[in-house]
Amino acid sequence: MNFDLTDEQEMLRDTFARFLDEHSSTVRVRKAQETAGFDAGVWSGLADLGAFAMRVPEDAGGMDLGLFDAALLMEEAGRTLVSGPLAEALVAARLLGQLGGQDALLDQAMGGQAVVTIAMHDIAAKPVQWIAGGAVAQAVVARRGAEVVLVTVSGSAEANLATTPIAEIDLASGETAVLGSGEEALATFAAAVEEWKLYIAVSLSGIGRQALKMAAEYAGERKAFGQLIGTFQGISHPLADLLCDVDGAKFLAWKAIRDIYDGSAEAGPAISLAYWYACDAAARAVAQGLHTFGGFGLSSEYDIHLYNLRAKGLPLVAGDPALMLEEAGRRLYAGEVPALPASGEVPLDFDLGDEARQVCAELAELFATKVTPEMKAKFHYSWEGYVPEVHKMLADHKLLFPGLPEHLAGRRISPYARIAAMGELERQGYNTPGANVAAMVAMMIDKYGSDELKADVLPRITGGDVLCSLGYSEPSCGSDVFAAQCKATQLEDGSWRIDGTKMWTSGANLSSYVLMLTRTNPDVPKHKGLTMFIVPLKTEGVTVQAVHTFQDERTNITFYDGVVIPDSWRLGEIDGGVKTMSAALELEHGGGFSKVMKAMIEAAVELTGELGIAGEVRTQCRLARSVAHLWISDMLTYRAQWSSVEKKPNHAFGPMAKMYSSEKFLSDSRDLLDLTAPVSLSRRAGPAGFLNQCYRHAAGTTIYGGTSEVHRSMVAERGLGLPRTRG
Repeated sequence: MNFDLTDEQEMLRDTFARFLDEHSSTVRVRKAQETAGFDAGVWSGLADLGAFAMRVPEDAGGMDLGLFDAALLMEEAGRTLVSGPLAEALVAARLLGQLGGQDALLDQAMGGQAVVTIAMHDIAAKPVQWIAGGAVAQAVVARRGAEVVLVTVSGSAEANLATTPIAEIDLASGETAVLGSGEEALATFAAAVEEWKLYIAVSLSGIGRQALKMAAEYAGERKAFGQLIGTFQGISHPLADLLCDVDGAKFLAWKAIRDIYDGSAEAGPAISLAYWYACDAAARAVAQGLHTFGGFGLSSEYDIHLYNLRAKGLPLVAGDPALMLEEAGRRLYAGEVPALPASGEVPLDFDLGDEARQVCAELAELFATKVTPEMKAKFHYSWEGYVPEVHKMLADHKLLFPGLPEHLAGRRISPYARIAAMGELERQGYNTPGANVAAMVAMMIDKYGSDELKADVLPRITGGDVLCSLGYSEPSCGSDVFAAQCKATQLEDGSWRIDGTKMWTSGANLSSYVLMLTRTNPDVPKHKGLTMFIVPLKTEGVTVQAVHTFQDERTNITFYDGVVIPDSWRLGEIDGGVKTMSAALELEHGGGFSKVMKAMIEAAVELTGELGIAGEVRTQCRLARSVAHLWISDMLTYRAQWSSVEKKPNHAFGPMAKMYSSEKFLSDSRDLLDLTAPVSLSRRAGPAGFLNQCYRHAAGTTIYGGTSEVHRSMVAERGLGLPRTRG
């Protein structure tokens, strides 16, 4: 797996970033508005840096760089609001190089002396079109029926939403030269349009991210009611949501580029979804950014409005972006196969490797040969899916805790193979909370536990003999775990007496131990007087009472009345529970719900087929939207995993992955339930019952493992640099 750029790409991006920071400042962008939104100096400078030759084939005098290289430029161009039709010029220059016959014009285009752009629609059917850069272009590459033509025509600048050099042009009135004809030429042109969609997607992501950055900086300086407005969750949380969205839009484009390189059938729909999603995400990001500035955001003196207008003005030359969602639906579910551009080399890699595949194959074989239908019938996403025989079998094969280090898991495999193994367990339906929590407690004991715990308790956990539960939440504090009041009092002999109540201690009815956060000092601020313990649940003074949820799962409330444990069962320092607890919480962050989201979509596809609505546009659009959310959830999770394994700076990537996927799981489960109504009301076996269960299951995913609000605060603080929003 790799999210890193090559050294050459780092240099390329940095070179363009430095140039654009200096020459496409908002001062220059405003100045360019006086010349219809075109900056000839920036254009010439980009040509000097080789921008317009990047995608031109070598045999036509270009650099023949990859899609990803050009995408890096386009993201910087979006961030700095480049004044000119850059995306269109890149694909037009490549078309001139591919189709040939216009060497002089191509040289001028690569040298920045001429602006060549493209028409989005067949001019045989629609001769009068809005053309990006039409007000400054010397020529337009267009499709005309079965031909690809070059039209030499000029357009007049017209006042428009974002002050860009677009123009409405009658392309039938210009001088025309045929560049190519027939299927091959048309496929080349169609691939260029797909390439344009990718460039617009990453450019919009750059616009949206910069708008969020500006808003976050302002919110970290502006005060209202005596407080920095960035401390208000009403300000910070929407920005955190939108950071996931604009990053997700870019990652959809990155996925599409990698899919093209791999020859994946997902490439075509990924392009359409990247474009559609970026249009929506950027529009919402710039609107929220402007809103953060309040009344000042409406003032033309503040730069945020430039991003607001450009985000909407950039893509609309091609028409309604919602049409791209329909296109994605056809590509996913109606067999539409687009022509695609060549990708060139792609450094991105989302594959976990051969070792990962081998471990997954071993797990699949175990489940196929060792797990009976009766055992599988007990599988469930909740604690009630715990099957002792399966749990022990996995431990015996050193595959119960693949995410743990070798000395705990018993098997030496790479971090990526461990990730894949956990995914395979989920695919098999046995990635239960019981195993995941046991792994977490094992790591906590290994890191903070006494010799006694490591000798007596840890082997029972890693051997698959017992389960553990988590005692964090309490009836009065919920996700504010550091407000715990469950009391631990040290006795004269050094042992501890524990009294109090814990809520949502899922699995306590099946577990032997609970990892518990307690209050050991009530006279200091809430974060300073906490201590963590391992508490045996099958001991005098512990009462476990069932709490059933509408999700078809059982959790518990647990009562502790004079429970006495030795000091050796303490984890970490006395009153040092925050440090210990923070390490435990970090282990919870980073997982997503992609596997169940994928299964949910597959069930919806099956059910819409049974209902006879699979061919309807509304059905394809709704399913395609869910696929976009699934793929973004995958990509955000990959980034979190990669950054953790490779020890990269982590700007709340784990919380982003968990929060985004849980929220989209919830909204999509609701939408797919609507789509397949009324049969989805039923809890009958099959796809209808599964969709019904997904809707009920999804509600809890935004709560356990840290609520979405907690994760939004983390994203706001660590991802956007906003001031702390939590007490």
